[in-house]
Amino acid sequence: MKAKKIKEYLENPPLIKIGGATHIDFGKIIKEEMKDPEFKKGVELEMKKLELSLDIIKLRKKKRISQGRLAEKIGMKQSAIGRIEKGEQNLTIETLQKIASAFNKELVVSFK
Repeated sequence: MKAKKIKEYLENPPLIKIGGATHIDFGKIIKEEMKDPEFKKGVELEMKKLELSLDIIKLRKKKRISQGRLAEKIGMKQSAIGRIEKGEQNLTIETLQKIASAFNKELVVSFK
């Protein structure tokens, strides 16, 4: 999002009334920004990272193992697993394969 656009939103944000209270209409802001191909591409990338992070969390919780135990199994530190689960860690295919193996799962990567 460009600085000019941010300033515009801060000075004159789109508003919506909910239950008698006035709130900033972030849905309207996002809808407008999604028209920008660069912004949309960034959002889509972040969504893919989030989906992958949530898949790892679900697998770990299903197997009832801690971040620390998963880290031990794949040769990483617990803090790295925490960053992975927050979507803050770039993952290599090698790391994804280690995670898949730790859960006795097959790693599948595809292009659509």
